[in-house]
Amino acid sequence: MTRRRATLIGFAAVLMWSLLALFTIGSAPVPPFLLNAMCFGIGGVIGLIWTARNGFGVLGTVSWKVYAFGTLGLFGYHFLYFTAFRLSPTAETGLIAYLWPLFIVLMSGLLPGERLTPMHILGALIAFGGAALIVLARADAGSGSALGLGLAFLCALTWAAYSVLSRRLGEVPTESVTVFCLATATLSVVAHLALEETVWPVGALGWGSVLALGIGPVGAAFFTWDIGMKKGDIQLLGVASYAAPLLSTLALVAAGITKPSYAIGIAAVLIALGAALAARASAKRA
Repeated sequence: MTRRRATLIGFAAVLMWSLLALFTIGSAPVPPFLLNAMCFGIGGVIGLIWTARNGFGVLGTVSWKVYAFGTLGLFGYHFLYFTAFRLSPTAETGLIAYLWPLFIVLMSGLLPGERLTPMHILGALIAFGGAALIVLARADAGSGSALGLGLAFLCALTWAAYSVLSRRLGEVPTESVTVFCLATATLSVVAHLALEETVWPVGALGWGSVLALGIGPVGAAFFTWDIGMKKGDIQLLGVASYAAPLLSTLALVAAGITKPSYAIGIAAVLIALGAALAARASAKRA
């Protein structure tokens, strides 16, 4: 697989994550860990169907340490994310949690064979400015806590570390994500039973939204992201990830949930400019 094709496949995850907010709204009033368990369960089943093409023997070739790493990355990120927003439901929490694309760009410089340039960093910072506009414009007012902000920071570090370290596991088959998803679903059930009251989806819209989440943003997206991180342009994908909050907001506008604003247009320009700088830097390196 070429680097360019793997990058495009990785960006498919960003496109799917742009529908996360829309489908999550549709799944209300399901509590977060129960929703997590249902969606990752669906994603795991999809992975089993995909893995069956070449036989399940490939899963036996993967070390338990890799499975532990992947489960820690997926479940750890979501546990920290949900807990951070429970303690601090503010715009600041969202901005801190969305530092992970910038961290991916910065951490990628530590990988063998990768070279981080000032233009990559500049592009990531400009794109973050665009994402910040989106988050601040649509965030609800609320009171938060220092602990919540700290967990949001750990959340961003967790996903960035999971993504970048996946590059070091380039020989591990992407089918391993199937086990990550199923293990994350199991741990989410435990967290739900310990921390939440069970509330099921309401009507066709609710169940349809859960199914859509499990198929896309909390399912196939992690498989395509794995391919992008292992074989694609990791710096470009990091910067391009800032398109997710913009595309997410546009999806909410199209659905009539959010009103269009000048902030969306300005954010679009900043994110596009940041991605263009990162792409230019990657092209020069190539």
